[in-house]
Parts: sequence; structure tokens; C-alpha cells
Amino acid sequence: MTSGVVPVVAAQGSGRWTRAFAALYDPLLWLGERAGMGTRRRNLLGRARGRTVELGSGTGLNLAYYPVDLDELILTEPEAAMRVRSARRLHGSGVRARVLDASAEHLPFADGTVDTVVSTLVLCTVDEPDPVLREVERVLRPGGRLLFLEHVRSESPRLAAWQDRLARPWRRFAEGCHCNRDTLERIRACGLEIEEVRKMSWRGMPPIVRPLITGTAIRK
Repeated sequence: MTSGVVPVVAAQGSGRWTRAFAALYDPLLWLGERAGMGTRRRNLLGRARGRTVELGSGTGLNLAYYPVDLDELILTEPEAAMRVRSARRLHGSGVRARVLDASAEHLPFADGTVDTVVSTLVLCTVDEPDPVLREVERVLRPGGRLLFLEHVRSESPRLAAWQDRLARPWRRFAEGCHCNRDTLERIRACGLEIEEVRKMSWRGMPPIVRPLITGTAIRK
């Protein structure tokens, strides 16, 4: 298959809270997007090149920020309620892309066929980031890049302690999000080489998800 894409299994329906959370997602992030997250998305996604795959596209908030000259843009999203919203946003955007039912742990692409993988607020939500990062390394071409924008465990002991205390209720509310995950160390340990990383704060959001990292990692 010259495209490097393999078939995916059809989606199962979403639960009641999952559908509600998908509907609430954009309003919940509105203030944070206005307070700087939209600019961070634009700065990061402007680096995408060639064949680009986004992990967990959610409601499609990244669509407005991709370069127009990509060879191909593929949005993967395993959750049906989110995927429907991604597809709706794509339909009205004029962006050339497609939405696939696929999880970050099992990407439907052949080895070494992707130039750029994008992960924004995804590595906090998957059950385990290590299999995802191995899958990213598998599908990237040599020299291909992972572009990441993730909220992480705080370097402040006090805030980190609150992240630990609230991790379980937050995970239930936010559809699996681990607010206390040390994602940067997971990226460093996965075999990809960190090219650049910046630490910042997600203004306009609850303190337990404010610590952010953004940057790039390369497959050697």
C-alpha cells in the first residue's frame, strides 16, 4: 500500500459523560486558548512538514494552525464523540485533511512513513505514554519529528502534592487525564532525541494543569 495506511476498526459509541465532555471541551478551554494557548499551538504547529499525523485530535482545535503546504494531514482520534467534532470542524475549515479512527498506541501507518507527529495534550491522557512514544518512533522517518505541547507534573513540591491529591477525581472528570504525569522524562527515555523544550504556564486554567512543556524531539 503506497500510502502507508492500513485499515482501522470502526468506532464504538461513546458513553454519556464522554459525549458531554466532548461538548464541553471547547468552552472549558476557551479562556486558556485566549490567554496564550492558541499562540503556542500556532508557534508549534508551524513547524510541521511533509506527511503529518496528529495524535488524539479531539475537537480539532489545532486545525487552524497547520501550514497550508503539508504533503498530507491526518487527524487520528479514537473517541467517537471527539472524532465527530473534529470532522465537523474540518468540514468547515477548508483545510485538506482526513480524520481516522485510530488510537495513539496503534497507529495505522507503515514503519518510517511519517515526517511529523503532533501531540498536544495527549500524552497526559493515554493509559501509558511509553507504548505511544514507541509507536511514534516506529512510524517516523529517520529525521522525522515529534512536536509536543503537554501539561506536566509541577516542579513545585507544593503544587505537585496537590496534583497527586487531585489526580483521581481529575482523571474521572477529564476523561483519563493524568495531571501529575512527568511526561518530559517519558519522552527523554523513549529513544527520541529532544531537540528543544520550553517550560511555561497555561494561564486561565486550573493550577493543577498549568505547568506546560512544548518542544520537538527527533528520530535519529
